[in-house]
Amino acid sequence: MDLLKTLVEKGLRRELPTREEARAVLETSDDELLDVVAAAGKVRRHWFGRRVKLNYLVNLKSGLCPEDCSYCSQRLGSKAEILKYTWLKPEEAASAAAAGLKGGAKRVCLVASGRGPTDRDVDRVSQTISAIKEEHEDVEVCACLGLLSEGQAGRLQAAGADAYNHNLNTSEETYKDICTTHTFDDRRETVRQAQTAGLSACSGLIAGMGESDEDLVDVVFSLRELDPDSVPVNFLIPFEGTPLADEWNLTPQRAMRILAMVRFVCPDAEVRLAGGREVHLRSLQPLALHVVNSIFLGDYLTSEGQAGQADLDMIADAGFEVEGTGTTTLPEHRSEELVAVRRRGAGTALPPNA
Repeated sequence: MDLLKTLVEKGLRRELPTREEARAVLETSDDELLDVVAAAGKVRRHWFGRRVKLNYLVNLKSGLCPEDCSYCSQRLGSKAEILKYTWLKPEEAASAAAAGLKGGAKRVCLVASGRGPTDRDVDRVSQTISAIKEEHEDVEVCACLGLLSEGQAGRLQAAGADAYNHNLNTSEETYKDICTTHTFDDRRETVRQAQTAGLSACSGLIAGMGESDEDLVDVVFSLRELDPDSVPVNFLIPFEGTPLADEWNLTPQRAMRILAMVRFVCPDAEVRLAGGREVHLRSLQPLALHVVNSIFLGDYLTSEGQAGQADLDMIADAGFEVEGTGTTTLPEHRSEELVAVRRRGAGTALPPNA
């Protein structure tokens, strides 16, 4: 298939595919699925070998969010039956993180519901980061606290945070249809602030919200323009009590094609298989490891994940290996760019790939 040959060659060169090529991946047939996966696998192995990075999520504050994101069980007015609680104490969060690290996780993701942190919240999270790193010096810590205000990214970086997550979620054109309390530009600006402060940027999408192929291509190309180091791909879990409760429109094959398209557009980024994988990929999860190089271990924010041991068994059975703490996840050129930004301090953001 000439399309796949072209996409592999571009992926090995870090060259951006055309929008038409990206959309063509989503339009391939189920009969062509294994060919698509094999092509994406060549790009994945070139940049990341057969390593799988494990990430563990700690929900610092759950529910009662003032934002109205239609996909979220924690949204304003949500009737979803979820746990609601205020901030975990630093020692409680560190204890929760230790469970994931014991299971092989290399990165801990500290997440809190809400529009964005207050300065006092940043202090709380800074104390939590210190508590975690005091016990686990080599762990990577990623904060996910919502929209950042001026200077907050720098404070998190100074406190020991390694990365910041803020997803674009969907295309700029359709963003207003899933959220009215903030904008696509607000999200994009927070990612840029994180990059400028020397944090490794983590930003991805949610598929399965009723979007078109064009929307998926749009959001992934917007991500490529921002050039985050990590790109989590979530698949919508339609929670009862949310506006998208009836959006069950993904198949395992469709989910695989979306992952492959992301890999071709962001070839040297850490593509992470995130929320909803168990629900939508089901028995194709091991196949997805040929495309992604990172997964979450255990549970998510308000939904249960696959048992940790099942994930470890899946990785081993598929012929992959868990990435150790002594291994650098990112390709050398990305690691060097990140170090250069941190040395410059509050300089310019990481440059996008050519």
